[in-house]
Amino acid sequence: MSNHSPAAGRSLLYLVVAGAAWGTAGAAASLLFLASDLGPLALSFWRCAGGLAVLLAVLAVRGSRSRSRLRSRPGPSRVRPSTGSLIVTGLLFTVFQAAYFAAVRDTGLAVGTVVTLGAGPVIIALGARSWMGERLGLGGGLAVVGALAGLAVLVLGSGGGEVRPLGVGWALLSAAGYAGMTLRARWLGQRGAGGDPLVTTAWSVAVGAVCLLPLAAVEGLLPHTADLGRVLWLLVYVATVPTALAYALYFTGAAAVRAATVSVIMLIEPVSAAVIAVLVLGERLTGAVVLGTVLLLTAVGALIAAESRQPVSAAPTSVRRTPQSAAR
Repeated sequence: MSNHSPAAGRSLLYLVVAGAAWGTAGAAASLLFLASDLGPLALSFWRCAGGLAVLLAVLAVRGSRSRSRLRSRPGPSRVRPSTGSLIVTGLLFTVFQAAYFAAVRDTGLAVGTVVTLGAGPVIIALGARSWMGERLGLGGGLAVVGALAGLAVLVLGSGGGEVRPLGVGWALLSAAGYAGMTLRARWLGQRGAGGDPLVTTAWSVAVGAVCLLPLAAVEGLLPHTADLGRVLWLLVYVATVPTALAYALYFTGAAAVRAATVSVIMLIEPVSAAVIAVLVLGERLTGAVVLGTVLLLTAVGALIAAESRQPVSAAPTSVRRTPQSAAR
């Protein structure tokens, strides 16, 4: 009899889809920048604000249906995280997003992406081992190294970049925000306190919108364009697919999969972005893109296979208190 969890398989699929959806955001942003004078901070604000509107509409529709089902067939209530916990997740999300754009501004897209996405898995692996006792083992460690090598070849080999200390600092801060968000989602999921992924995503983008609004206002909140219809459709897409959908899938998957595995699977994002750049935006297919993509996908596939062989846990680990969990 198999001891593998079907839920773990679904969680891995959710993460793969989320990473691929995140990769489409870059292409949509490139088209938006070409079609209007919208800046990166303003785009981030509209991404969060639009994503919040989509999520609130989904929650409203689902809430009315859930109430009617509960009236006819009551069931157990879901454990909900506190408001403070949701705000903390939202702040980590905001740091991740805003610091990344600052890194791109100060050191370029290639270096900012490599440092942010490269440092993330390292910070997460160290944090997961010391905080939650999660270990990848030798094979998992080699897969992480292979994924980081593939990322470096894919991004730096596609166009180079200049390393500037300030930009690297922003990228490391972005990686820390991403790591904190991933570790927190996993920690809450282990204890059965992750709550509703749609609610968590709504809080995250709401906090992001509030924090980004003054910065976006200074940059220029409204786009000036002769092709307003195209800009609006692109904004709707960015708010819906790589934000509302992708982050809901991410928070669902991150609660059930080892944190370091999550961070490596999400490196599908630059692979997705590179494929779209070649197929849709007409960028040249280089040997570096092919080699980096193969290395990354091989590492991701190895970690997915290892994760799918993990035994089903009997229950959330809330009864296994550690010094760190007792303090939180």
